[in-house]
Amino acid sequence: MGIAADIALIVVAALLGGLVAQWLRQPLLLGYMLAGVLVGPYTGGVTVTDIHQIELLAEIGVALLLFALGLEFSVRELHPVRAIALLGTSLQIGLTMAYGVGMGWWLGWTWVASVWFGALIALSSTMVILKTLMAQGFLGTLASRVMIGMLLVQDLAVVPLMTILPQLQHLEAGLPLIGLAVLRAVLFLAGMLLVGTRLVPRLMTCVVRWNSRELFLLAVTAIGLGAGYVTYLCGLSFAFGAFVAGMVLSESEYSHQALGDITPLRDLFGLLFFVSVGMLFDPAFLLAHLGTVALVVGLVAVGKGLICGGLARCFGYGNVVPLAVGLGMFQIGEFSFVLARIGLQTGAISRDLHALVLTTALVTMVLTPPAARLVGVLDTLRKRWSRGAPVHSIALPRAGLHAHVVITGGGRVGQYVAGVLQRLDLGFVVVELDQRRVQECQAAGMPVIYGDASHPAVLDAAAVTQARLVILTVPSITVAQTIVTRVHQRAPTLPIVARVEEGVEHMERLYRLGVSEVVQPHFEAGLEIVRQALLALDVPAADIQCYTDAVRHERYAPLYQTSVNAQTLQHVRRATHLMDLRWVEVAATSGLVGQTIQERRIRSTTGVSVVAVMRDGTVVLNPEVTYRFAGGDLVGVLGHAVQRRAFQRLAQGAQPPASAARAALPPSCI
Repeated sequence: MGIAADIALIVVAALLGGLVAQWLRQPLLLGYMLAGVLVGPYTGGVTVTDIHQIELLAEIGVALLLFALGLEFSVRELHPVRAIALLGTSLQIGLTMAYGVGMGWWLGWTWVASVWFGALIALSSTMVILKTLMAQGFLGTLASRVMIGMLLVQDLAVVPLMTILPQLQHLEAGLPLIGLAVLRAVLFLAGMLLVGTRLVPRLMTCVVRWNSRELFLLAVTAIGLGAGYVTYLCGLSFAFGAFVAGMVLSESEYSHQALGDITPLRDLFGLLFFVSVGMLFDPAFLLAHLGTVALVVGLVAVGKGLICGGLARCFGYGNVVPLAVGLGMFQIGEFSFVLARIGLQTGAISRDLHALVLTTALVTMVLTPPAARLVGVLDTLRKRWSRGAPVHSIALPRAGLHAHVVITGGGRVGQYVAGVLQRLDLGFVVVELDQRRVQECQAAGMPVIYGDASHPAVLDAAAVTQARLVILTVPSITVAQTIVTRVHQRAPTLPIVARVEEGVEHMERLYRLGVSEVVQPHFEAGLEIVRQALLALDVPAADIQCYTDAVRHERYAPLYQTSVNAQTLQHVRRATHLMDLRWVEVAATSGLVGQTIQERRIRSTTGVSVVAVMRDGTVVLNPEVTYRFAGGDLVGVLGHAVQRRAFQRLAQGAQPPASAARAALPPSCI
């Protein structure tokens, strides 16, 4: 069957590799590369017969990866960390390339190979880092935002690197070749932006009018790959054109749908790319050069980690951020495979150097999750050795803090909680390490302490021993565990309410540490959406409340015993939901006009209770039974959906069925 059999073999092997990676909680791309090793020419057994054809198909995967990157590109995402993302990442790439050149000179490589090696190790893995951040609960922290900003710029740097690096071998002919390549890239970019912004929107509008998903997908794919082919004809990278096309399309209103439609195709061809990378891995090379691989892995991890972490410190990020950035971004990324393939095809790097880079990348990717877990441990040791954490208080009460609430984290959740406590005139203090959020709290007039809530000095400044409650809004489970431990060292019986992003496992961890209540925002948001949907479907409020209570009980009850006050709050919440107030307008032709509540026997005929009437902007609460209705009155009634509909028919001039009140009652109430 030729290439069809090879593709079938690759897809099945990738599925098995992906299952193994998922089971080990590793990024799927590592599973795909493992599949490539198994079906490659160096391991025996079932082997792909035509590797060259698979590599050609993998080029489409590279182009689609960069096309999707262009669709997702947004300058707004860089705004909060724009300084370190733009300037810092540029310095990081330059310093890492210089470090790689030094390593290559020390190992005896040519200067061209050394420059290529420096460029290859300068890029980190977006997929591995995002997977690690999500798995360990660090997504949403300041350190994660810094890393994501730097990763986005690194991914963008692939495009100029693909343009410039292949020209290094022709320096003997002078720099004009590099200049010409850069000029061609700039001219193509300008032409694509000019033509694309005029032609692409019109084309997409025409396609959308036909309302064909199949044609829309075909148009999006043709734009991406067609632009890549044009750049190839111009002597530039195929993937560069796909990236520019994605960037142009990202400015249209069709970008989100385009990304959603192209993602499965990107993932499928991306699978071929990562499997083809794995097929180049030679286990015999690893065994034969084990010492060299270990040396290069160590030098890359330490050197690149110090560069990334040091730059984070130089750009004003303190505390745990430099440590997290250094231990999170030391690996070699997936786009380095794209560059390495180009270097191998142009003869700039040898097969041995390609194998060394590939092996180093795989090892550093695998080492990333355990290295990230060391952040908490090393940060604890750092705090023990340091003299103290910086503490800066803003708007604290002159009388000091007493019987107050300590809110750790001044993000959106923390500020919302603080706002409610502020309106209720309850004492609180916010502890936050992000200066931007500290300024936001300060602008809102909230008492805030700048510092790390896991540091003893900061907890003392927040008077945690005098507090009534601690609320943890930080999303990181690692940070939350440290704060809980520190708080209970000073106040063992102090109640703590914590937020968790992941499942029951993280909830159980915090409960074992003594947290009083644990809340999952995503779960609560999903439950509220279900409640609103059922209300819109006219499901009785009592049934909705029974369902949501049962689901919430299944989620939280196995973890801890609910206190008496919490049970009372649940009963009040249930009663509030049962009292579903709706406003109904009395029509001028309704039989209610000129009649009193008692005369129309509203309670017995419809089942609703009239709790308010609004007339000419004036609200009458709990009207007497002698209250006389007039046309245009807005009547506030309590009742089930069927009862409310019965009253609405009455208010509009129709007679309700005699059995409406009884039909509206649930079986348990009849």
